[in-house]
Amino acid sequence: MSTQVPSALLDLLGIDVPIVQAPMAGVSSPAMAAAVSTSGGLGSLGVGAMNASKAREAIHEFRRLSGGPLNVNVFVHRPAHADKQKASAWLARLQPEFDRWNAKAPQELHEIYTSFLVDNDMLAMLVEEKPRAVSFHFGVPHPHQIQALHDAGIVLLASATNQDEAKLIEAAGIDAVVAQGYEAGGHRGVFDPDIEDSQLGTFALTRLLVRAVNLPIIAAGGIMDGAGIASALSLGAQAAQLGTAFVATDESLADAGYRERLFSAAAHHTTMTRVISGRPARSLANDFTQWGSAVPNEAIPDYPIAYDVGKALHAAGKAADQSGYGAQWAGQGAPLARALSSAALMQALKEELVQAERSVC
Repeated sequence: MSTQVPSALLDLLGIDVPIVQAPMAGVSSPAMAAAVSTSGGLGSLGVGAMNASKAREAIHEFRRLSGGPLNVNVFVHRPAHADKQKASAWLARLQPEFDRWNAKAPQELHEIYTSFLVDNDMLAMLVEEKPRAVSFHFGVPHPHQIQALHDAGIVLLASATNQDEAKLIEAAGIDAVVAQGYEAGGHRGVFDPDIEDSQLGTFALTRLLVRAVNLPIIAAGGIMDGAGIASALSLGAQAAQLGTAFVATDESLADAGYRERLFSAAAHHTTMTRVISGRPARSLANDFTQWGSAVPNEAIPDYPIAYDVGKALHAAGKAADQSGYGAQWAGQGAPLARALSSAALMQALKEELVQAERSVC
């Protein structure tokens, strides 16, 4: 596919180039999303960690900076099951790590994020604000939520890590599938984190989903440059989603420790872990992932309850000038990261994509 001939998906999303910036909660910013959309791609905001009021503020800030299309991502995980005994045991297990930095662990843990499945305020806000797209991670929302968003003229996207999930997305009436390969940084989009993960790579998954469902496919995972985008398009994807590529941009909310580790040997050793948040997620290798390598999954509280203490431990480490306990999400393409402005990165991606397409003509 040539970037000069927009696909049906590009038309649907109102973008000129097949580049979607991943909605990285805690990393993506309105300024990043605005730069991507102004450059012809689809900018995204991850609001799964926000309430409706804060999400609205972020959308308004984006619109102050850009008139381009915006994707807003929400989490549709099953609400956490509170298990006080498990939470207490988890706090006790982590206490020595807090002791290392002369910090106090929380006395109890809380469900710090609300799933979109039960967040009526977020639904009402999105219907009112009408971003170009809303995307879902960890599953699909209720039928009435899908209907309300569609009635507002919003394009809907959802992540899938295998064919069964993609078929559920199609059956739910969602407009496009984000094929999230095992290489991808951040949280796995698996619908059920407690069943066996097929661990399909991005390119195999993309080809499988192109054949399995009659929806546009957005390839995601390990894609860092124009050559990677071109490869995804050649396999049948209509766009590519990039997340780790934007972590080191000027507009990223990643802190100094995160950025430093991204450009260290840790980038060559990303690992899938549940200990930080309670759900499997790919992170740069750090102190927390090393500590958690021997911890059984059954010991970890549900997402996002586990994330409550994970964030507290990160804060304790930072106070002691230690950056090794953060949620430093990154995909397997992390060594290819570039420190640029988001606009400069978009320009480089577009030029590399054109060059890659020409090389196969």
